[in-house]
Amino acid sequence: MRSVCLFLLTCAAAVLPAAAQTHSLRVPDMPLADAINLLAEQTDTVIIAEAEDLDGLAAGPLTGDMEVGEALEALLSGIPLSVSQDANGVWIIRRKPAQTTSSEKPAPVASRIRPRRMPAPAMDLPRTYDTIIVTGSRAGLQAWESLSPVDVLDRADLAAPVSDDFADVLADIVPSFFVQRRPLSDGAVFVRPYSLRNLSADHTLILLNGKRRHRSAMLNTGGSQSPDLSKIPTNAIQRVEILRDGASAQYGSDAIAGVINIITRDDEMREGVAQYSQYYEGDGVQKRFGFGGGIRGPEGGVRLNLDYSDASPTSRARQRLDALEYLEDHPDADISDPVQKWGQPEREDFRGLLTADRITGFGQVYGLVNASQGQGVSDFNWRSPATPSVYAASAAFGDWSLINIYPNGFTPQFGQEERDVSATLGLKGEWAAGLTYDFSAGFGQNRIDYFLYDTINASMGPDSPTQFDAGGLRQQEFNLSADFQARLPAPSTFAEPVNLAFGIEHRVERYSVVAGEPASYEIGPGAIDGLTSGSNGFPGYTQVQAKTHEQSNWAVYADAEMRPGRYSQMGAALRFEEFDTFGSRLNGKLSYRRDVLPGLALRTTVSTGFKAPTPAQIFSERTSQGVAPDTLDVMTNGRFSPTGAVASILSERTDVDIASLRPETSVNLSAGGVFRPLDGLVASADVYRTDVQDRIFTSESYTLDALERARLAALGVPGGESITEVSFYQNSFDTRTTGIDLVMDYDRRLDGGDLTLGLSFNYNNTKVLNADFIANPSRISRFERLYPRVSTNASVGFAKGRWSFDTRFRWIGPWVDYTNQDGAPIQEFGSELFVDASVSVQLNDLLTLCIGAENLFDEYPDEAVLEVSKGLIYSRNAPYDTDGGQYFLRLSARF
Repeated sequence: MRSVCLFLLTCAAAVLPAAAQTHSLRVPDMPLADAINLLAEQTDTVIIAEAEDLDGLAAGPLTGDMEVGEALEALLSGIPLSVSQDANGVWIIRRKPAQTTSSEKPAPVASRIRPRRMPAPAMDLPRTYDTIIVTGSRAGLQAWESLSPVDVLDRADLAAPVSDDFADVLADIVPSFFVQRRPLSDGAVFVRPYSLRNLSADHTLILLNGKRRHRSAMLNTGGSQSPDLSKIPTNAIQRVEILRDGASAQYGSDAIAGVINIITRDDEMREGVAQYSQYYEGDGVQKRFGFGGGIRGPEGGVRLNLDYSDASPTSRARQRLDALEYLEDHPDADISDPVQKWGQPEREDFRGLLTADRITGFGQVYGLVNASQGQGVSDFNWRSPATPSVYAASAAFGDWSLINIYPNGFTPQFGQEERDVSATLGLKGEWAAGLTYDFSAGFGQNRIDYFLYDTINASMGPDSPTQFDAGGLRQQEFNLSADFQARLPAPSTFAEPVNLAFGIEHRVERYSVVAGEPASYEIGPGAIDGLTSGSNGFPGYTQVQAKTHEQSNWAVYADAEMRPGRYSQMGAALRFEEFDTFGSRLNGKLSYRRDVLPGLALRTTVSTGFKAPTPAQIFSERTSQGVAPDTLDVMTNGRFSPTGAVASILSERTDVDIASLRPETSVNLSAGGVFRPLDGLVASADVYRTDVQDRIFTSESYTLDALERARLAALGVPGGESITEVSFYQNSFDTRTTGIDLVMDYDRRLDGGDLTLGLSFNYNNTKVLNADFIANPSRISRFERLYPRVSTNASVGFAKGRWSFDTRFRWIGPWVDYTNQDGAPIQEFGSELFVDASVSVQLNDLLTLCIGAENLFDEYPDEAVLEVSKGLIYSRNAPYDTDGGQYFLRLSARF
């Protein structure tokens, strides 16, 4: 039904009337040919001309909101060139005729031409490093002129990967960005952990159109709480700007590793896409449908993008050892092979993003609404009939046995329903004195509800249901901001006026736990005989845990950029924040860039940063169950608030002191250069060091004695009577991360077509400087090397006529994981080379067909040692997909 709705929306959009579009433009002083390239990029428009007509001409600066025709007229003012638009919407620049003749130079032939894919032979492709960036610089600079390293990913980059998850898209393109699959890891299988430069997910600030993105309600590996990138439809994105530098002094908490700013589309192009993909093994079938379209006029416009995905599960597993033993004793038993799946969950997702803007007498009113809804189901560990904590007899139940319900064991099914919504409303403009303003209010909410079926509350025996509502999590954020910008007079020695930005922000963050149904956490009469309580696999949240916690903060900032000379740039930023939970922070940043030769510049930055603990990290608590790889019995563990009653109980021990959380703080240093030796080629190299103090992470586990377990049960802790180990989030250690980024892009005309080459390399080395687990070398080694230290991405693309060919190479270096549940020895996994390839053909003016494969040669990592007894083949902590090769078929339409 949803597919039909998307089809009808696509058809409706096809008949929407087109209108002239106003664009916010900034074109600095540059050669005219480069200025026209930049204008084409900013407006997503095709502009063609003869190269010799532009040779040697310069264009003055151009800033403001205007249509393409107005912008071209301004750029060509005083130049003997004219501009016109043909029936296909292509802008054509011609030499003005001499006064002595009425003949005119014939215009280049142009049929239906698509922006960026079919440029005129005499013009270069618009390039991402020429894009005016808004991340890391409030003055607006071309990417290659930035004071700090900024990567720009355009729509072609983002459309290439198969996955509908934006985190996967980034991992396929950015070598220092990794995302894990995490099968059988509770909610982490749906809200997946990611990392930039081997730092926590919440050390990277996520912005949507320059506004802070709200977090997921899910606390992930080690306690990180970051935005869920999968909720943003990739077809709604115009470009992504990745600032690879600390920026807390500019943007506030979390911007330690860098900033990812997602810029959404506001054009009127109407398009649709349908995609089918499947793994070589025959599973993981995914069907995707997308639509986007807009309407624009002189006063503003609106654009809507929708995306729907339906994905079936994958499984890369062998039969469990206890299942094989059970079959030896019960050869007629009807159990699956494998009895549990290790792989991706079954998922269905619907995403939408709406943007709108309109010019009023007060300024430009703008708004954004992003909404998504999804659900998924994943296996938990199989419970054998020989599992004593589930199948043991209890005098409380007489002759009743769980064998009556699950005679051959059971595999709990764990599911998640998620709703995510965010909205931004703002007003921006310019006052008469030249001071620009941007007032905005934002709201974001992430809502997660957990459910289970095919399981049991063993302690309730025959009174237990087999499906449960386990409760849920809520994250809400409210943001208010007032941002201003002005160009101030500078000394005569300065090349330009000083650009000063300043503002004030207020944010409220609210975290809530919703209780599950009583049976999901009830301690039944069978608990006295060792039967586990709560919905087996994932005990529900109790009424005691169902609380709401809040944190608020105020911030003021100032950010200045200047050119003290013709060949130098400087930047300075200062930000003060006050939190009601732990106090205040003051952070600063200094940047400098020097053009030492034509096409060669050096740059350096130094900054301080911080990451504030969230209400979820401070107050949340969670009880979880798993199966021990050695005994294959169910084990119950708990993670509790460092300020709660359980922490007080543990702190009564003479050698234990559970402390309240403090902010993580950082110092960032970077230095590098950017090189543009010839037209079409740009390269950069940057070295960096990031020191992070007081990193928040899961503490060492503490084994409880019988008295402590009884006290937990008395507190109403879910499964408290059977919990064996507890842990807490603590400011556990300090780290130093050093590395180097190398990036190169090259575009040129070749044999009547367009050749694009890309190469990016990252070396990243993290060292634990001190930690509460410093005496555990295996844990330190795993933390330092869980993500690869070396990774490289390369791409080759060629487009000619109706055909285009793209190939990507991803080489990922070695990494490590544990070999047993105690975290003693570690296992090293070797490097992997993944090759992706696709070919596209434009069938007609409307349709384009793309056929391709990811992991073309079906590469798999080394087999894991950890959890092999449970049928696992490939580590669930792998920093890449471990399901092998997949092929896809994609049909795109433009109306």
